[in-house]
Amino acid sequence: MNLEAKLKEMGLELPEPPNPMASYVRAVKSGNLLFISGQIPFVKGVIKYKGKLGSHLTVEEGYEAARVCALNVLSIVKAEVGDLEKIERIVKLTGYVNSSSGFTDQPKVLNGGSELFSQLLGEKGKHARVAVGVNELPLDAAVELEVIVEVRD
Repeated sequence: MNLEAKLKEMGLELPEPPNPMASYVRAVKSGNLLFISGQIPFVKGVIKYKGKLGSHLTVEEGYEAARVCALNVLSIVKAEVGDLEKIERIVKLTGYVNSSSGFTDQPKVLNGGSELFSQLLGEKGKHARVAVGVNELPLDAAVELEVIVEVRD
């Protein structure tokens, strides 16, 4: 079964890739590595999850926000290389969580993205990761994911 069919089986759909919000490109390919710019939880041009984890949003909502970000990452991979089947592995995920003072469950929030990649790609979806709590994110987004993906030509 191809990866897009597997996504549908998981009850998910690949969105249109989001456009950059400022003066940058959504991805840069260097050799077999695709560096995906930070993705926030946009759904059809609107941020679905806004605010701080620990005061405005629950860990569960943050988890879902990270899943939305991961889907946006996958849509960019497809747009850049033409096919999700070219993914060799998710190399690294750097996740930023808009956090209230004292909130320390950033890893649980980012599991939303990590687990989506693992469920979809199996071993190829397992990656190195950094979970960072921050005071603010662009447009008050709850989560931002920056991902490095190894792809084949």
